[in-house]
Amino acid sequence: MVQRQVPNPAELLELMKFKKPELNGRTRRLDGALTIDDLRTIAKRRTPKAAFDYTDGAAEGELSLTRARQAFQDVEFHPGILRPAPDVDTRVDILGGPSALPFGIAPTGFTRLMQTEGEVAGAGAAAAAGIPFTLSTLGTTSIEGVKAANPTGRNWFQLYVMRDREISYELTRRAAAAGFDTLQFTVDTPVAGARLRDKRNGFSIPPQLTLGTIINAIPRPWWWFDFLTTPKLEFASLSTTGGTVGELLDAAMDPTISYDDLAVIRDIWPGKLIIKGVQNVEDSVRLRDAGVDGIVLSNHGGRQLDRAPIPFHLLPEVRQAVGDDFTVMIDTGIMNGADIVAAVALGADFTLIGRAYLYGLMAGGRQGVDRTIAILRTEIERTMRLLGVASLAELEPSHVTQLTRLVPVSRAATEVNAR
Repeated sequence: MVQRQVPNPAELLELMKFKKPELNGRTRRLDGALTIDDLRTIAKRRTPKAAFDYTDGAAEGELSLTRARQAFQDVEFHPGILRPAPDVDTRVDILGGPSALPFGIAPTGFTRLMQTEGEVAGAGAAAAAGIPFTLSTLGTTSIEGVKAANPTGRNWFQLYVMRDREISYELTRRAAAAGFDTLQFTVDTPVAGARLRDKRNGFSIPPQLTLGTIINAIPRPWWWFDFLTTPKLEFASLSTTGGTVGELLDAAMDPTISYDDLAVIRDIWPGKLIIKGVQNVEDSVRLRDAGVDGIVLSNHGGRQLDRAPIPFHLLPEVRQAVGDDFTVMIDTGIMNGADIVAAVALGADFTLIGRAYLYGLMAGGRQGVDRTIAILRTEIERTMRLLGVASLAELEPSHVTQLTRLVPVSRAATEVNAR
């Protein structure tokens, strides 16, 4: 029979600890975000639709982005047992320098449109975390401004080779003079992808105000206050080149870029040179043989060619083809630290996050970017412990199985069915 007693308040207090209320609204909402998806939800609530959709959306039917995220979800891990890993080492050497975590911040354009702290928040958070930050050619903070925000950390620059080649050459020289150590030469934008959300929203810089834009913005006065009381939104590194925003965008997309341009940039750039936007094995091998320092397997976050290859699915075959000594990085679809662990296990030397960083930025500025990094760090460390590995070097392909919903149909089978 159960023995009962009068409740003892002292015993109850031992069981119940009341959390001290957090009076700062930004801190409170960010503390409640436990995943990158949580940050996305906050970002959507706080950001006007056009700016949020520019970040969140992709090209055409958004199949490339959906499939990339699904590929990471379709991972089966194989943990080892009785392998204690009370402390895990997430450090990695990448492109001649250290990173405290196996990911850096990817280049993103128009960043101050999402939240006014923009690249300064990203560069500052990267510096604090000890990871690289990448500035886009279409960034809204200048090369020199990013250097000021991250004076002792690792800054990388992403380059579009523009129709006016001298603009690109001058940006390359400026980045080198500012001490940026790595250049990401982007090759997957011969023309702009069809980003239908942007077209439907009338997205532009500066924003084109319509009745719908104003109605959508009314519940978000903080965004408009920030936008209207901070410096003019512009492509900071291109502000002296002249031309309208549309003309600069058109100039940034050039279908004539070739290996000749790569050779010129290689001659100008003194640091590490990475090719971003590689989407097949053959190009990976050719670029290795051309003497670049590495590649980023990427379909531009699904924002260019819809139905493009899934970078995570390409990774094992590319790694086998180029060998162990060639730097292979990956982006597109990363929303969890476990995604990063899986990529490293299958051969990635490093990963880059774009949307995950921007969701944090929109959710809470610099503090939100810090929260993004903290969430991913926690997920990486927990996944490694559960796998029974104490360092990134211990991750192996045997730790991961890529499950697939998209099974290629062989050409022979297609020809038979067509008869």
